[in-house]
Amino acid sequence: MHQLIAALVTFAPPSGGTTPNPFVQLVPLALIFIVFYFFLIRPQQKKQKEREKVLDSLKRGDKVVTIGGMHGTVAGIDAEKKTVLIQIAEGMKVTFDRSAVANIEKQEAGEKLSSKKD
Repeated sequence: MHQLIAALVTFAPPSGGTTPNPFVQLVPLALIFIVFYFFLIRPQQKKQKEREKVLDSLKRGDKVVTIGGMHGTVAGIDAEKKTVLIQIAEGMKVTFDRSAVANIEKQEAGEKLSSKKD
């Protein structure tokens, strides 16, 4: 019994066995890296590029929401400082970093839906 426990504890490879190919041992690591790239890294890069396009398309008059939840209208853009002047109320303008803009509210053409009953 003690010999069996001693054999399990030492975990020695069997004598006379061949050592595995080191490239075969690297295949699972390579597969894990590929899975991480296609499921985590690549989608995040695409999302970042899409966000940059949205921020580059900002113009005066766009209705925006900041990451803090502040709603307002773009009153000016300073490309040099990468800031945006947002009017949040009549006569009240606040300067934000461009990166603080969470999204641009879409203005749909046509009439708004109403809850009138016919």
